[in-house]
Amino acid sequence: MISYENKIILAPMVRIGTLPMRLLALRYGADIVYTEELIDWKFLRSKRRYNSILRTVDYVDQTDGTIVFRTCAEEKERVVLQLGTADASRAIKVAQLVQNDVAAIDINMGCPKEFSIKGGMGVALLAQPDKAFNILSTLVNNLSIPVTCKIRILSTQEETVKVVNKLVSSGIKAIGIHGRTRDERPQHAVHTDVIKYVAERISIPVIANGGSKEIEKYSDIIKFKEMTGCNSVMIARAAEWNCSIFRKEGLLPMDTVIKEYLKLAVDYDNSPSNTKYCIQNILRDLQETPRGRQFLECQTLDQICAIWDLEDYCQEKQTQYQKMGIQGRWQVSPDELEPPQKKQKAIDTNLTDIIQMKVSFIRANFNDLNLPKSQLHLWAGKNGHKLPIYETQQIEKLFRTIITFNGKKYTSSFWEKNKKFAEQGAALVCLFHIGVVTEDDLVRFGSIIK
Repeated sequence: MISYENKIILAPMVRIGTLPMRLLALRYGADIVYTEELIDWKFLRSKRRYNSILRTVDYVDQTDGTIVFRTCAEEKERVVLQLGTADASRAIKVAQLVQNDVAAIDINMGCPKEFSIKGGMGVALLAQPDKAFNILSTLVNNLSIPVTCKIRILSTQEETVKVVNKLVSSGIKAIGIHGRTRDERPQHAVHTDVIKYVAERISIPVIANGGSKEIEKYSDIIKFKEMTGCNSVMIARAAEWNCSIFRKEGLLPMDTVIKEYLKLAVDYDNSPSNTKYCIQNILRDLQETPRGRQFLECQTLDQICAIWDLEDYCQEKQTQYQKMGIQGRWQVSPDELEPPQKKQKAIDTNLTDIIQMKVSFIRANFNDLNLPKSQLHLWAGKNGHKLPIYETQQIEKLFRTIITFNGKKYTSSFWEKNKKFAEQGAALVCLFHIGVVTEDDLVRFGSIIK
């Protein structure tokens, strides 16, 4: 079972704490890694699936097929899922769903963002200690894995200890304390004295957080640990800027970190947008350099990889995945929606006289110059045809487009997560049947589904 004694931990960070960054942190020396905060209701509409291509466990949103949470065997014993919740019944449903795939569950009671506070989550829970206690005790009493929480300090040391004692009495195994109040931000000094005051007065491990402003190397982590008198330290922004902060041997060059992160992003089919966001936070001011501006123009994984001389690695891996299936992407159709879709305006699902194929549109495999719709419109203009007409159907958050072109109708039976993708998928079907793209092209695009 996971221990919180004397650990160096990757803190939960929105959009940063996805699988590639968590694995990189572990490989650099982190003892424990936290996921980004994941909201309970998103989990409750997801289904657990094993991804045989990536060898991952994926929790798939059943409304649009997107990945809510992806994990793998390498991190199983050391990954903590941080849950955003304001309700004990929702929290326990999620925790029981995922407890066999993670090492522990953490309840976020420290996020000061408006979204969390309006939903009664994050730091808002500290104003309702009875509710916070109920959530934690419900989890503790019904799970086989440890439960923790992460908070911010309150206005005084005494008030902070009072709330912490209430939370500790629920049976949690550790508590993370960010040394700032709900209204303070990174530019404000971290209150190490308050963290230490609490750590000296409770019996479970305290994980100190908030010291990234003063942490530039591994020895600074140890110094922060000693200043706060804590068992363990949780690192956020310092790890976001250079994940090799966890290396006892010292920091690695930025480009080395980016290349090692990119390999993991490719290996685990991380979305280009999330990959780009994480690298932006590593580059920081260097985004304004010529290479940085070139990077900001990238839209696909292989374009990003090319800047760091990993284009061949990316293309080879993507080709391998495409031959095995479809890059681990999940299909959700309207009849699989959970709970079943509400009654709404009737949609004609009769595809008689419509040419169809099971083809998906994977944005990462196209650039702005070769999008299927652009290719179709260009071909129509060159051959004197009217532009196609697009009719898109929607059920919940799933979309399918029927194209009318040159007297025939085309569609894909693969429901997409947005209207634009549905139009592009239908355009691919049309392009295939008029001879502009071949089946080999569709396989290369990772689009055709057998």
